[in-house]
Amino acid sequence: MAVVRTVVFGIFFAVLLVLLIPAVALVLGMRGDLIHIGQWAVRVGCRVLGLRVRVSGFERVQPGVPCIFMANHLSFLDGPLLAMAVRRTARIILKKSIFRIPILGIAMRHVGFVPVDRKGTKGGQRSLRRAARLVREKGYSFLLFPEGTRSRDGKMRPFRRGGFFLALESGAPVVPVTIEGTFELMPKGQWYARGGEVRIVFHDQVPVEGYGPETMPELMERVRAAVASGFQVGG
Repeated sequence: MAVVRTVVFGIFFAVLLVLLIPAVALVLGMRGDLIHIGQWAVRVGCRVLGLRVRVSGFERVQPGVPCIFMANHLSFLDGPLLAMAVRRTARIILKKSIFRIPILGIAMRHVGFVPVDRKGTKGGQRSLRRAARLVREKGYSFLLFPEGTRSRDGKMRPFRRGGFFLALESGAPVVPVTIEGTFELMPKGQWYARGGEVRIVFHDQVPVEGYGPETMPELMERVRAAVASGFQVGG
């Protein structure tokens, strides 16, 4: 049943992409609307796949203030579900290869998603500077997974510094987020998703004022501890 549901959602998403061709051409400037379409598609996907998503703590996020959401990374499901759970039009920094996907890549560039080349340090720095500029000038929020890749055993990996450079350069507060349950439903290497419950917990914002390159490890540990505190079992 899980395989059938995943195939059905894949067909639905493919049809949605085809319909986005005229949308991308007609709604130049309506970036938020395209993100809302994506959030709606994820909600439909949750019903098709049998996912029950429980979200708590978003009231802790200060309205109207751009921020950097940082979550643990367990599964391919994390990105879409987090984008749906965030009640605003947040952007994402994604590896460059994803932007080569026909239609979807065009839409992601149009709404302000930022591609990053993970092969070179300079490419990553350019992407972070661009994202920081979008935060300052356009008030964009961003979603990040500071572990950099999905967990292979369901436990958190060490955090990388890139997202924290973005927070410091943009001045935006960090919102730690705990995602729990996705590893059991779609672990790394599995192409289909099983139905079940997912928990997403938003923690208190962490201001970056007073932190700098020298004290970044303290900021990283503070955020990581907040994310870890949201696990009901282990973490």
